[in-house]
Amino acid sequence: MDFDQLNTFLEVAKLGNFSRAAEKVLRSQPAVSAQIRQLEQEYGHKLFDRSAKSVRLTPAGEVILEYAQEMMALRSRSLAAISERNGMPAGTLSIGANEGTFLYVLPKVFAKYHRTFPKVRISVYRNFTHKVTQKVEEGAVDVGVATMPVKSPSLAVLPVFRDRILLMVGKGSSLYGRKSATLEEIAQQPIVISKTGSARKLLEKHLRPYRENLNITMELTSVVMIKRFVAAGFGVSLISSTFAHDNVRRGEVRLLKVEGLDLWRELGIIYRKDRSLPRAASTFIELAVKELAATREE
Repeated sequence: MDFDQLNTFLEVAKLGNFSRAAEKVLRSQPAVSAQIRQLEQEYGHKLFDRSAKSVRLTPAGEVILEYAQEMMALRSRSLAAISERNGMPAGTLSIGANEGTFLYVLPKVFAKYHRTFPKVRISVYRNFTHKVTQKVEEGAVDVGVATMPVKSPSLAVLPVFRDRILLMVGKGSSLYGRKSATLEEIAQQPIVISKTGSARKLLEKHLRPYRENLNITMELTSVVMIKRFVAAGFGVSLISSTFAHDNVRRGEVRLLKVEGLDLWRELGIIYRKDRSLPRAASTFIELAVKELAATREE
């Protein structure tokens, strides 16, 4: 057996699906199946019960799962220990954030980090802030980049980035030629809204007096989809200005101030207070704080 086989075994166990596990480990499904067969032959037991709808661990697989997790954790610790001696991070940086942060805030940070520490593998967990916070609390993710405030006594929070939240309108909107709009005018527009997040909370808070007459045309989970549907004329939406810079430059949408309000979104790096961070994570935090401070919108 080797660590590659164990990693594949853990991904199949976690995802309960050979195809999705193959995508995660960047292999074909037959290659993943072959790795599992090799492990089963070595242990002399079937490790998964396979059906048309699900893949589940057998009792033998449950036993192997615990040892596989311990072996992979030991491998990571040994890599981290050697990297500490050499002064150069290695191993894996596990980091969580939401879609917009990964797409529009972190790419330059990741690029510089990879150039500086090419031996570190970056493992990404993409989800909403409350899910990212939960994963960091559990220790499943080393570092998170979350929308503030983050209320968790177990986490350290370092503010690193902020940008304005503005009203995004497409060419078909009656507000397109404007530089600002009142809350009453926004309430009269069709609205595209995110299913969760800071922009939704702000919309719900400030449009509460008009909620009975609001026309919410779409609820979406993706910032990319929100931008596309606003540009296509489905409605207006609040958005972090960083997320829409390219769309504004191309003339697809415009960003308007909301009269009487000064709205901001602030991001913080989060990690467990009570755990020593792997060097891959601590060096990322140092670099991210420096890089994001340089691009922070004033």
